[in-house]
Amino acid sequence: MNLLLPYLISWLQEYGYPALWVSVFVASAGIPLPIGLILLAAGAFASFGDFNIVLLAITAISASVCGDSLGYFIGRRWGTKVLDWLEYTRARQFITPQTVTRSRVYFRRHGGWAIFLSRFLVSALGGITNLLAGADPYPFRRFLCYDAAGETIGTVSSLVLGYVVGASWEAMGDLLGGLSGLVLGILLVVYLVVRVTVIVRATRIVRVTRKAELAANKKLSRITTEESRSSLGD
Repeated sequence: MNLLLPYLISWLQEYGYPALWVSVFVASAGIPLPIGLILLAAGAFASFGDFNIVLLAITAISASVCGDSLGYFIGRRWGTKVLDWLEYTRARQFITPQTVTRSRVYFRRHGGWAIFLSRFLVSALGGITNLLAGADPYPFRRFLCYDAAGETIGTVSSLVLGYVVGASWEAMGDLLGGLSGLVLGILLVVYLVVRVTVIVRATRIVRVTRKAELAANKKLSRITTEESRSSLGD
């Protein structure tokens, strides 16, 4: 997708703020565009006097919030039907209703952090998070608060960083892209470790419970046998 970067940069230089708004909106709605690099470039252009960095921030934040909201409402419009279909139809042979219910509860409990962090720390998951929030459905007011806070941090940091590094924004973009991939990989590893740990603990609990039940059954059987012998002896 970085092949589009020269065209987007050229479009930004030619049409200015409207081009930035449309690009950020489309990316936030779920179309994969290198918007982080666009913001870095816009910040660098602001350091040269081509743009006002405050107007750039207002433009980008408003566009990102609007695009995220569109993704949220797309998830609310169709995502809920998909989840309900998985939960209440024959699809339960592929995914159990309990799994869908647990997913909904988990996102309801931790969805705020997922929304907030995906705005700037793991931006590649932003579009998916918007759809999940809408499909849950996560309360839109809370979604909007977490979304606006995260997008403000992500947008302002990218613009300011581009403003500071100036002409070196491309090298900084490559570095940030590598770091983003590293963070995503670490999060996936942590998630897998947690899941494996939970499964191992659950397995141990089941084994201990079964052993306790077997011991109790043997004890009960022994007591019953002794009582039977005692009654026969009497």
